[in-house]
Amino acid sequence: MRAHWSVHTGLSELPSISPHNTTGFAPVASSDARILILGTLPGVASIKQQQYYAHPQNVFWRLLEQLFNIPAQASYELRCQSAQAHGLAIWDVCHTAQRIGSLDSSIQGHSIIANDINHLLTSCPHITLIAFNGQAAAQLFKKHIHLTPTIPTVTLPSTSPANARLSFEQKLLQWAVLKQHKNNH
Repeated sequence: MRAHWSVHTGLSELPSISPHNTTGFAPVASSDARILILGTLPGVASIKQQQYYAHPQNVFWRLLEQLFNIPAQASYELRCQSAQAHGLAIWDVCHTAQRIGSLDSSIQGHSIIANDINHLLTSCPHITLIAFNGQAAAQLFKKHIHLTPTIPTVTLPSTSPANARLSFEQKLLQWAVLKQHKNNH
């Protein structure tokens, strides 16, 4: 039997510590996941819709559509199920942090409470790669998470609309490492 986690369904479940406190979602993962994709913390649009990568200009789901044939326009539930079927797990480094707006640069470092990544990896023992959705996720991970045992990591360009220096095609070329890794493991 596969373990299964899903995202929170309502804002009432999210504790509010301060007016600018953001609390993330539960992981989207199954026990047979092979790749863990880690972001930083859900942005305003994601919190409002209770969905990972909900901002319409965030290209996360478009990339997964190109790489794994997960329809970007499908329902959120179907996209999450499809990601899991492809061995992908989705979560964030931060469980909670203070932030005004959605920019990673606005996350207040002193307020970060990290997710228990080690516990997830124990529950998903087949994960052989951790992929960071952007430099900020990689930096926060290195500062707040100490893996036991270590797992290879790769830092990919952020899918956020704030990362406009790369085109979609350039991001897709770098994110293709996920498909290559999946095919080789």
